[in-house]
Amino acid sequence: MEDFNNEKKEGPLARAIEEQTSKLPSDVFLWAAVGAMGISLALKCIRKNNTALFVGQWAAPLLLFGVYNKIVKTEGHD
Repeated sequence: MEDFNNEKKEGPLARAIEEQTSKLPSDVFLWAAVGAMGISLALKCIRKNNTALFVGQWAAPLLLFGVYNKIVKTEGHD
């Protein structure tokens, strides 16, 4: 794939974060999202509606982190 971003590179912080998070298995993010949905359901059942909504909204960002992690693992970084 052609590199269109010739002038700008990642900073040292981004590189360090990507190197550490790429060591995590991708399943961690999937199970964390499923866990957040399960906890949200349990909270909804005990009528903690606001907390259930708060925890339930964690699932989407966790799945996005998993996708980003997978991209970093397969494509690498700068």
